[in-house]
Amino acid sequence: MYSPEPAQARYVENPCRCHRPLKLTQVADFIAYFIARFKQEGWSPDAVVAQAKHDKLYQSAEMVCTATLYSYIEAQLLEIKNIDLLEQTSRRTKRNANTTYKRMLQGRSIDERPKRVESRSEFGHSELDTIVGKRNGQESVIMSLIERKSRFPFMRLIDGRDADSVNYAMRGIISEYGDIIKTITADKGSEFTELESVLNGVATVYYAHPYRSSERGTSEVYNKMVRRDFPKGQSLDTVSPAALAEVEDKINQLPRRNQDNRTTNEVFNAECKRVRRRAAKAAAASQSIL
Repeated sequence: MYSPEPAQARYVENPCRCHRPLKLTQVADFIAYFIARFKQEGWSPDAVVAQAKHDKLYQSAEMVCTATLYSYIEAQLLEIKNIDLLEQTSRRTKRNANTTYKRMLQGRSIDERPKRVESRSEFGHSELDTIVGKRNGQESVIMSLIERKSRFPFMRLIDGRDADSVNYAMRGIISEYGDIIKTITADKGSEFTELESVLNGVATVYYAHPYRSSERGTSEVYNKMVRRDFPKGQSLDTVSPAALAEVEDKINQLPRRNQDNRTTNEVFNAECKRVRRRAAKAAAASQSIL
């Protein structure tokens, strides 16, 4: 005979068994590894998962993916909380902007930039920006030149946010890596007004539209990472080139999912060798013809 009480009890119990059970007990070692990396190195959940996969530290059943790790944090199942994640509390919802600016750009506009630069399929295209400490215009700033394909940055501590300081730092980078730089995209800041003369015969300069930071997304993401060690409002006059190099190296040692879990250093060095090897072969071939 039908009995409503047992039927109702089964109805209540069945939904509790229809979801995948938590793997917390099975992945306890991996969770401990994640927490240690997060606290000691400041790695993101995605970077920890990428490193674990790259080094084959755990079997698939012994770890969780990035999305699950974030779900555990969101559900407050770990000692790491949402407020501990730098991006989680500051990220904003993307909005579509259809604003038209009447102000004309000097030099080449980003609209003229080749489409292959946007796809990141070709090595040698970079974004240029400056990171300011205190906004009084009298202190040191950080200049960052970031290669788009490898995400490799060149960071330089310069005297000020002016064209002379930027030009001096750029000439130093060009003397060592001018053979791999093809294009540079910058904003319309006054410190970048003389870039075309500095890079004449080396690379083509393109300027982004005003108030369109999304057109230089690589620089914006990288600047947020640098701000972890040099927050806004902190004077950069107290920062030494050695301290800046240490921060740069720490970022370059992060495994990147968009680089098949390789570090920025690995990708950049491999691409440099490939480009220079190809250039050497071309030079040797031209010499043989002569």
